[in-house]
Amino acid sequence: MARTFRVGQIVPSSNVTMETEIPAMLRAREAILPERFTFHSARMRMKKVTKEELAAMDADSDRCAFELSDAAVDVLGYACLVAIMSMGPGYHRVSQERLESRTRENGRPAPVVSSAGALVDGLQALGAQKIAVVAPYMKRLTQLVVDYIQGEGIAVSDWLALEIPDNLEVAAQDPANLLEHYRKLDLTGIDALVLSACVQMPSLPSIQKVEDELGLPVVSAAVCTTWQMQKRLGIEARVPGAGALLSGRY
Repeated sequence: MARTFRVGQIVPSSNVTMETEIPAMLRAREAILPERFTFHSARMRMKKVTKEELAAMDADSDRCAFELSDAAVDVLGYACLVAIMSMGPGYHRVSQERLESRTRENGRPAPVVSSAGALVDGLQALGAQKIAVVAPYMKRLTQLVVDYIQGEGIAVSDWLALEIPDNLEVAAQDPANLLEHYRKLDLTGIDALVLSACVQMPSLPSIQKVEDELGLPVVSAAVCTTWQMQKRLGIEARVPGAGALLSGRY
């Protein structure tokens, strides 16, 4: 019998995309591979994507880790990339270790993946040294994301901030618009494109389309999180139609 994994998701209260795109990818995987997945969420309060609200929300993530470990989940995904990256260089390592320690304290140890760390690790797995980025955030927050990625040794040659402060408005964006947004970037010499540096901005229907157009790896925060969740579960990291990183080669 195929094993069933419990996937825990630590979600901003206004996020409605993480719980659709990540399950969609793992359901697509179920069509070609034997493992099965169930999904379980805990929420942290956040409505506006501001540095102050993000910091207050991050402080609530410990409670979510405790709650999800009560359910004996097999992996936890913390999905607010900008909340982590706005806390300073390398903070995804601090956050992941702290949240993993909460699960150990609760007697139900589980690995923790953050969308911020997964994006960096996914780009590094692809061998990307120079990238371009599309993000929904205000310019000041997008600059923090760019600085964080560059602090991890990956050059960002160009970036586009859509400047949407309301998190539900971010979720309401049509992923098809990304096929136009990415063309506004200078893509000269890049190794990969981050089509959505945010798990709240929908992008999954456009990932493979843009990758096929561009001829280079295209990822999103959600794609990278799904990739790293599978790696931490010790299973093949493969999802059909979700770009090179989830092709099974990485």
